[in-house]
Amino acid sequence: MTFKVYYQPSKNTTPRRENTQSLYLEADSEAAARVLVEENTNYNVEFIELLDEKALVYEQENNADFQLTEF
Repeated sequence: MTFKVYYQPSKNTTPRRENTQSLYLEADSEAAARVLVEENTNYNVEFIELLDEKALVYEQENNADFQLTEF
């Protein structure tokens, strides 16, 4: 399954909407996606969204920076 993870770049700063970034990754579940990000980064995870086929196609077509992150 493909997930879109919304995060703040650092756990040490106050979250601000303007600083929210996202990445895409493959994982078996939302919980597994959260564990992957938390174990491999210093990001403050805000939200994890499961992308269905239509959403995934949309992200690939409309996001020039689309790339699956691998840890």
